[in-house]
Amino acid sequence: MTQADFGPRPGEETVDLPAAFDAGLYFVGRVRTPWTARAECPRNSAQSDAVCTLEVDPRFVPGLRSLERTTHLIVLYWMDRAPRNLVAQQPRHAPEPRGTFALRSPARPNPIAVSVVEMLGIEGGTVRVRGLDCLDGTPLLDIKPYFAKTDARPEARVGWREAEREAEVSGREGGRPAP
Repeated sequence: MTQADFGPRPGEETVDLPAAFDAGLYFVGRVRTPWTARAECPRNSAQSDAVCTLEVDPRFVPGLRSLERTTHLIVLYWMDRAPRNLVAQQPRHAPEPRGTFALRSPARPNPIAVSVVEMLGIEGGTVRVRGLDCLDGTPLLDIKPYFAKTDARPEARVGWREAEREAEVSGREGGRPAP
């Protein structure tokens, strides 16, 4: 799979990327999932009940210390097969393009994905989790404990999503089907 497999679609915009990177990073392992093709992946991590594993590189296994009684984790991973030059994207379900930073799409200048997962167990350098949405072999960037008091923001809103919901409700109240 290449970046060309992801687009661009009509209405999308690309940019020329800088010649050099601004920073470096270390992959701390690999994500193992049942999905080997983009079409097989869930649209988002909340749609996945599959048990997946985080295979942590042996040099970073000591970083798992004290994590065993944690119930949920924040997992950051590098969507290495996504295009990096899209700045406006046309989601299949949307009537018009949206800016990349208004979406959770893997196609972005830095294809960093984040999921809150349920931790099922740790055995050596392998962490079993539920709640991922990436291809098998995806590079693992980081693992962090999820702190409900710090990380949850129940008041958070996404403007375009709120507008779509209001339009849907208005459409139903007016006796017409929602768009």
